[in-house]
Amino acid sequence: MECVRSGALDLRCQGKVFGSVTSCGKAGCSTNLAGSAKQKDLHAKAKHLQLSASGTSSLVHRGPVLKHQRSLAVRSAAAADAYTTFDENVKGVTAHAAEEKVGVLLFNLGGPETLNDVQPFLFNLFADPDIIRLPRLFRFLQRPLAKLISTLRAPKSKEAYASIGGGSPLRRITDEQANALKIALKEKNLEADIYVGMRYWYPFTEEAFDQIKKDKITKLVVLPLYPQYSISTSGSSIRVLQNIVKEDAFFAGLPISIIESWYQREGYVKSMADLIEKELTVFSNPEEVMIFFSAHGVPLTYVTDAGDPYRDQMEDCIALIMEELKSRGTLNNHTLAYQSRVGPIQWLKPYTDEVLVELGQKGVKSLLAVPVSFVSEHIETLEEIDMEYRELALESGIENWGRVPALGCTSSFISDLADAVVEALPSASALTTRKVKGTDSDMDMRHYLTKMFFGSVLAFFLLLSPRLVSAFKNTLQ
Repeated sequence: MECVRSGALDLRCQGKVFGSVTSCGKAGCSTNLAGSAKQKDLHAKAKHLQLSASGTSSLVHRGPVLKHQRSLAVRSAAAADAYTTFDENVKGVTAHAAEEKVGVLLFNLGGPETLNDVQPFLFNLFADPDIIRLPRLFRFLQRPLAKLISTLRAPKSKEAYASIGGGSPLRRITDEQANALKIALKEKNLEADIYVGMRYWYPFTEEAFDQIKKDKITKLVVLPLYPQYSISTSGSSIRVLQNIVKEDAFFAGLPISIIESWYQREGYVKSMADLIEKELTVFSNPEEVMIFFSAHGVPLTYVTDAGDPYRDQMEDCIALIMEELKSRGTLNNHTLAYQSRVGPIQWLKPYTDEVLVELGQKGVKSLLAVPVSFVSEHIETLEEIDMEYRELALESGIENWGRVPALGCTSSFISDLADAVVEALPSASALTTRKVKGTDSDMDMRHYLTKMFFGSVLAFFLLLSPRLVSAFKNTLQ
C-alpha cells in the first residue's frame, strides 16, 4: 500500500483541478493544476510541518453491507441513520442544481513524489490514529511511535519507490481522474469544480477545504476514491472533514453529501469485468486461468474490535464481479487474498504471498492478478504486485502470469463516478444536523481497554528498548 511502502502540511498548495484530459495515464495528458509550477517550487523549499495525531476518530457512517445491490448508498445529513438510494439512470441535473456552485472533493491517500518525501510521508501515515489505533490512555505515544516506525521503514520503502521511478504516480493519476470527471459531469449538464484532497501528502485534505471555502462552494459532494469503505482510508479522511465542520462555520452550514462506498455500483462492477475479460484473452487457454483478487489488507482488529465493514464489502465486491463475469460466460475459478501487511500483528487473511505459494503447490499454472481495492496505479500495483508477487508466483511454479491494470480513467468507470455525483446532490445538507453514530465515544471503553491493555502497554514499553528496536528492524526487512 502507498502507506506502508512509504507528511507534511503546506497550506500554500492548492487542491483545485482545472483543464482537460485527453488520455489518462499517457504522455501528453493535460492535468493543469492552478499554480502547479509555483506549488512545486514551494514544495521543494517548504519546511515540512507534520500532521497532528490528536483527537479521536469520528466517522460519518459505518453502514451495513449492501449485499448484491448495485445502487448508490449515500449517507445524507438530512436523513440521519438511513440510506438513500438513487436511480442509476440519471443522465443530467435539474435547473435548480445547475444554479448551485457545486464542488466535488476526491479523497485519496497520497504518496511521496520523491525519495526525500518517503520518511515524512510515512510519519504522517503512522501518526494518524485511524492507522495505528491506540487506546485513549496511550494516544500520547502516537507521534513517538510514528517517528520510530517511519524511520525504520524509510530505507526499504525508498528502495521500493526507486524501483518504480523514484516516487509515487498517485497524485498525477488522481489529477487526471479529476479532470476526466469534470468533463464527464459537464456532459451530464453539471458544471462542478473538482478538488483533490490527499490524506498524507500534497495536496492535503486540509488544503482542499481551504480552497473550497475561498471559492464559496454552495454544495459539496465528497467522493473517496476507495471503492470499499474502511476506517483507515475513507474513514480517516471523513474524520478530517468532521473536525473541520466542528471548527469552521462555513463548513458547518455547507450542504454536503458523502459517498462512502461505491463498489456495488453497476458501472464499477462492469468496468472491472471488462478489464478482466480483456486480460484473459492474452492467455493461450483463458478458461484455465485462476483469477486472483489481491486486496489491500488491514489489521484484523479493525474488523473484529472496531467494526470496520471493509472485509464484508470486499467479499461482496468480488461476488458481484464474478457474478457479472459468469453472466458473460466466464466461469474461471477465483480467489481473494490480502496484501501489504506490516509488522508482527495479524492482518486480514489469507495473505497474498502465502496463497500464491499454495496455488503453485496445487498445480495452478496460469494466474491473472486483479488489484481490486485500487483504482490507480501506485506502489502496491507497480512494485508489490508487478515485481514482488510476480517473482514469487513464478518461483512457486506458476508459469503464466498476468495482471489487470487499475481502472484509472477508463471511460465507463469515470462516467459511473459522474453519475454517482449527480445522484448524490439531492441528499446534500449540513452535517451539523446529523446525529453521528459509530464513533469512538460510542464504544465500550472498559471492554476496549481491557482487551488492549496488556498487549498495548507491554508492547510500547518494550518498543522503547534498543533490543526490541533491533528485532523490529529485522521484522521489517
